[in-house]
Amino acid sequence: MEGNMEVVYERACGMDVHKKKIVACLITGQRQSVTKTFGTLTGELQEMVEWLKTERCQMVAMESTGSYWKPLKNVFDLEGMEAIVANAHEVKNVPGRKTDVNDAQWLAKLLRHGLVNASYIPEKDQRDFRDLTRYRNSRLEERAREINRLQKMLEGANIKLGDMISDVTSKSATDLLKLVIKNEKPTIEQIVKARNVHCKSSPEEFMAALTGFISPLQRELFSEVLLIIEEQTRQIERLDAMIEKYTKEEYAKAAAALDAIPGIGWVSAEQILAETGIDMSQFPSADHLCAWAGLSPGNNESAGKRKSGKTRKGNKTLKKTMIQCAASAINKKDSFFHAQYQRLIARKGRNKAVVAVAHSMLIAVYHVLSGKEFHDLGAEYYTKFNKEKKIESHLKQLKKLGWEQPCPVAS
Repeated sequence: MEGNMEVVYERACGMDVHKKKIVACLITGQRQSVTKTFGTLTGELQEMVEWLKTERCQMVAMESTGSYWKPLKNVFDLEGMEAIVANAHEVKNVPGRKTDVNDAQWLAKLLRHGLVNASYIPEKDQRDFRDLTRYRNSRLEERAREINRLQKMLEGANIKLGDMISDVTSKSATDLLKLVIKNEKPTIEQIVKARNVHCKSSPEEFMAALTGFISPLQRELFSEVLLIIEEQTRQIERLDAMIEKYTKEEYAKAAAALDAIPGIGWVSAEQILAETGIDMSQFPSADHLCAWAGLSPGNNESAGKRKSGKTRKGNKTLKKTMIQCAASAINKKDSFFHAQYQRLIARKGRNKAVVAVAHSMLIAVYHVLSGKEFHDLGAEYYTKFNKEKKIESHLKQLKKLGWEQPCPVAS
C-alpha cells in the first residue's frame, strides 16, 4: 500500500519529542530508516542538527506536545532547516503500537508522503511577543481574583463599598478602605471624591455602607490583600510599558484598526494580534481562522442526522479573548453584535449566543487585518429581511394573547 503512494520527501525525519529525550527516525529510502535518540540540551540539539545535515534531510516533522518543540524549532530556524510542527491528534498512531520509536517512525512515514498538516507557527519575534502578552493576561486574571477575594471579605465584614462603587480598587476607593481598616472615620469630602458620577447614593448612605464589624485579624488581612493588589497593579503597568516598547509600528496600526470594532479595546487588540499576527495569508479564509481559534461549530453528522455540533479545540487564549470581547460588545445596543445576541439568546441560551457573537467578531477581525475598514451593520440589520413574515408572526402572537385587529371604519 505504501509503495503505491506518492513520495513527497525522499529523506524525511519524524521526531517524538519529550522533556529529556528526542527519538528521531530518518527515512532515507523505500525500506531504509535510521532511528537515533538525543538529549534535549542545546549541545545535544546541535549534534542532532549536524547529523540531519550530513544525511541531507529535506524535512523534519514533530508533534506539538507542550512547549518541548520550541527549542527544536528555534535551532532549526537558526540553521535554516525546514521543519513543521504537527497537531498530535491528527498524527495519532495505530492503537496498541504506542512506543517512542514507533511514534517517530509513523510520523516519518506520514511526512514522507506529505500527509502531515503543518500547524501555524509564527516567527520568533511574534512568539516572544505572544509570551509577553500571555503573561500580562495571566497577571490581569490573578489581579481580578484578588479583587473578587477582597470583595468577598468585605461582604463578610458587612462593608458594602461594592454596592456604591463599581471599582473598589480605584485610588479614592482604596484611600477610603485604608481609613476604614485603620478604624478612622472618612470625611464628607473624601466620600464625595470617591463617589462615581453615576452613583445615586447620598454621602450619608455612603458613610453607612462603610460601617461594619471588622475584627483586628480582618484589619491586618485587608491590609495585606490591598498591598498585593497594589503590587500586581504596578507589575501590570510595567508589563504594559514592555509591550509598548516591543510593539512594532505595523502592529500598533493594526491594533488601532481593531480598536474600532465594538467590544475590542486596546489591550484585547494587542492580545489578538499576538496570537494571530497581522498576516492573514496564513489562513485561507475567515472560516479557517475561526476554526483555528476553536470558535466554529463542529461537524457531527451520521445517517443524514446532525448531532451535537459543539465547538472544536483551538487556540485557547484567542478563544477566551474573543468571548470576553463579545460579552462586552453585546452591551452596545446600537451595534450589530447586540442585535445578533438578542436574536439568538431566546433559542440558544446566553453562552451559545455569546460564542456566536465571538465568531462573528473574529470574522470582522480577519477582514480588518486583511486591509478592509470596519463598518457596523447596525442594530436594525435583521429587521430588513422578511418584514411581512415577521409582521404576520407578531400578529399571531398578539391574537393568542386576546388582541383583536380593529375593523376598518366604513367611509
